[in-house]
Amino acid sequence: MTPSSEARPFERRDVPELKYDANGLIPAIVQDDATGEVLMLGYMNAESLRLTLAKGLVTFWSRSRQEFWTKGETSGNVLALRSIRKDCDVDALLVRAAPHGPTCHTGERSCFYRELFEG
Repeated sequence: MTPSSEARPFERRDVPELKYDANGLIPAIVQDDATGEVLMLGYMNAESLRLTLAKGLVTFWSRSRQEFWTKGETSGNVLALRSIRKDCDVDALLVRAAPHGPTCHTGERSCFYRELFEG
């Protein structure tokens, strides 16, 4: 469970163009860096983004608990940061990570395991 060796201190001024919502949050889609599989969706604020970059472990802002949440901090199923991209509108992030165990709290590899529609 080794975080990214290239993690570095982050300051909000590093990406001043990010568009956070009215609550100071930005959606962060997490993708498996090795397979490209979409694993989960979480929300980050500027501080959880800073913590993610500083620790090399994906950290979110929990909207329900109103606290920072490093994925896997209790289960050990961490998401080791590999890279972060911003979308063309700079209002969403794509976080590429190396999962150490299942990502979903149900024990599934991905939170997107339930099919809604397939054409």
